[in-house]
Amino acid sequence: MRLIRRLLILTFLGVAGVAAYAQWSDNGAALRAKAAGFARETAKREAGEFASKAADKASGTFSDAALTAKIKSKMALDDHVKARAIDIDTSGGVATLSGVVASSDERKRALQLARDTEGITKVVDELEVRRP
Repeated sequence: MRLIRRLLILTFLGVAGVAAYAQWSDNGAALRAKAAGFARETAKREAGEFASKAADKASGTFSDAALTAKIKSKMALDDHVKARAIDIDTSGGVATLSGVVASSDERKRALQLARDTEGITKVVDELEVRRP
């Protein structure tokens, strides 16, 4: 909890510094917009990671639905994966990913996010790469 609080304070201080600099520079509006976007993304990631860790601690065992939700939330927070186009079916710790992705990099990232999920023992790849 202290680490999260410190990270949020550091993020706030960084955004405040960028905003103060932006007040005195010629491209202030662009810098303020970047700072606000950075703060939103950082807060979203921090909240997602905190919620995921809290859920892990709250339940010693993982239900299939909880594992599916964890993988989906990781994908939703990732900038390189379009989570809406990927279906996830979890059964007994085995996650099967199916659907359409735009590139092999997106496919690799989706599979890695699933593999890195605590409670997942195996990932089955049924993703199809199709250019938009």
